Amino acid sequence: MSSSTKLLRRLVAAAFLVTGVAQAALPEPVAQLMQAARIPQEAAGVIVLRGEAVLVSHNAGQSMSPASTMKLFTTLTALEQLGPAFRGRTELRSDAEVVDGVLMGDLILRGGADADLNADALTHMLEALRNQGIRRIQGDLVIDRLLFTPSRPALGQPPFDEYPWAYYNVIPDAALVNTNLLKVTMRSTADQVSLVMQPELDKVSIRSDMQLSDTPCATWENGWRTPSYARQGDRIEVILHGAFPKDCTKATSINVLDSQDYLARLLLAAWHKLGGSLNGEVREATSSAAQPTRLLAEHVSRSLPEILRDTNKLSDNTLARTIFLSLGSLEADPMLGSKPLPPDAGGASTPMRAETAIRAWLRQHNIDGNGLVLDNGSGLSRSERATPAQLAGVLQAGLKSLWMPEFLASLPIAATDGTMRRRLQDSPAAQRARLKTGSLKGVIAIAGYVTDANNQPCIVVAILNDEHVANGAGRAVLDTLVDWVARSN
Repeated sequence: MSSSTKLLRRLVAAAFLVTGVAQAALPEPVAQLMQAARIPQEAAGVIVLRGEAVLVSHNAGQSMSPASTMKLFTTLTALEQLGPAFRGRTELRSDAEVVDGVLMGDLILRGGADADLNADALTHMLEALRNQGIRRIQGDLVIDRLLFTPSRPALGQPPFDEYPWAYYNVIPDAALVNTNLLKVTMRSTADQVSLVMQPELDKVSIRSDMQLSDTPCATWENGWRTPSYARQGDRIEVILHGAFPKDCTKATSINVLDSQDYLARLLLAAWHKLGGSLNGEVREATSSAAQPTRLLAEHVSRSLPEILRDTNKLSDNTLARTIFLSLGSLEADPMLGSKPLPPDAGGASTPMRAETAIRAWLRQHNIDGNGLVLDNGSGLSRSERATPAQLAGVLQAGLKSLWMPEFLASLPIAATDGTMRRRLQDSPAAQRARLKTGSLKGVIAIAGYVTDANNQPCIVVAILNDEHVANGAGRAVLDTLVDWVARSN
């Protein structure tokens, strides 16, 4: 057992000694801010390491809600298990013959957890069909989401919060396109609102019943209400609700349509625009029949390290969930980028297989998994739990990883980019700290690397679970801790 592993186990046991001096107290500036904000010390879990020296340890073995710092478990495991050349892929397949420009059977769109699948990518794939002389599909266009089990993870899930239409609440499936978002541009005059919706979807329109108000344009979100949609035969109408300022132009993206409706109607609109026709219907695959052997077109995502940068720097929940589910459904392939894992003989769901992969990775690095609760791997969960010591273990493993540069490059840089771009601008930590952030109602957290005054790297993990972290109070506490580490020698 390595000395660093022994150290982490001592942390979890809350017996921390450095040069004979107990190191359990929070730095005085941090403790003072917590007291002023009425955040109790038992609501904090903190650990700061410089090499194998413990600078701070406070409730380091306490299982807590980590918010988006949970993404570190998902992203580092994926980088080490799937590798930096891993890519998700989308395929169009069919074994039907092409006769006089007609595909004489079904066309299968096979979803492969392609994080970059968007309207342009779909159009290019359909253009590839036209370039092969196909102008009509005699059978059905079949959407295959069966890579994930269940294939539609969003079905039956209650809304996480009161903003189910928001981007961060999108739950991925294996054939998610455009993150299921409609971009809506709203332009108002003194007496009417005009709307433009993108992308174009077959037989989908948009209207507004919003009332015009005399409020400032900058406060338009105050009048926004959850959008809805209505079906009229084979047509769908998206409806915006609430109030909107007069003489204002704003754009937003909404997740309101069912993912099958969205993808089916996007495919039809793009295919018709290319001059193609479909004799059958767009339907969803319901059983894992043998895949057609003939590949007609494909799209491959960017490499995993590029996806990880978007995931961690922007704290993108949908990307994190896609990576988590990929751990339970895909393996790397040197030629294709990725391929499906063999079916699980025990019938385990994709999230269960993903959790098994993460826990196996933790065991390989001698990180104690007790107290860790995995749900979707993104931290956008009220059930996920982790200890500061476990996060410190992940960060230590990151420094020793073959893919350490790729992992560090995914983390937000203080006062520079991502979720840290506006923080610590007047601190010596600016541009010298790489920190994953996390926040939920009643939760604020950071986990990452901070360079101290002697230019030595330190691991910093801090989690606050208390209602008093709201309105910036918790963030001020965490930034003070990071600043203290950056100034320490």
